[in-house]
Amino acid sequence: MKQISDLLNLPRGLLVLVLVPLLTGLVSFSALLLALFLGYRDGRLQFLPRWWGRRICRASGVMVTIKGLEGLDRGKPYIFAANHQSQFDIFVLQGHLGFDFRWLAKKELFAIPLFGWAMRRAGYIPVDRSHGRRALESLNEAARQIAAGTSVIIFPEGTRSSDGKLQPFKAGAMVLAIKAGVEVVPVAITGTHEILPKGKLLARPGRVTITIGQPIATGDYNLKQKQNLAELLEEKVRNLLAA
Repeated sequence: MKQISDLLNLPRGLLVLVLVPLLTGLVSFSALLLALFLGYRDGRLQFLPRWWGRRICRASGVMVTIKGLEGLDRGKPYIFAANHQSQFDIFVLQGHLGFDFRWLAKKELFAIPLFGWAMRRAGYIPVDRSHGRRALESLNEAARQIAAGTSVIIFPEGTRSSDGKLQPFKAGAMVLAIKAGVEVVPVAITGTHEILPKGKLLARPGRVTITIGQPIATGDYNLKQKQNLAELLEEKVRNLLAA
């Protein structure tokens, strides 16, 4: 039965594989036009990536349910810390989280013609992933932007889970939260591993649930306690996944 189902979903999966770069180019070009002719930037451009995420989910046959968003204050910045089951997490969160946020992205992406310019105009935050002074400076700048009111999403596992199970949270991911001094929100995503497992190219239809936990204050943590914060956050996400 699974083989038959995969064959039936093959055309849809191929369509989405082609659709993603096309929609990405369309959204980037639209952002360019709105920025140049109407002066749009940052929050005013966020309807474009939200539309992008929703269209990709719909084309893939993915239904998304979100729970717990009512517990957040929309006037405050947060760092959303989510488990990372699949590349599809990005489409799901972008289209359906329902909260104004930006992505942290490696600085090399901002050098891509059109796409990088659109990311910068939309307020996405470049991060230098090398070592040394430049990496520290980019991290400090990211923390300043978050503290000034920009919510972001991070994946503390550091990479996608190969089997869909929660992996240990890396303490290094907590440095940004402690430096920014804003609350961290545990986020549990279920269903995306079945839709697009790590190593696969073609998405399958399915259902996804995003569960938002209670914010965790970071003001009482210092950099020496980053492991403690990582362990607490991992426990909160694990509990949300099991609920």
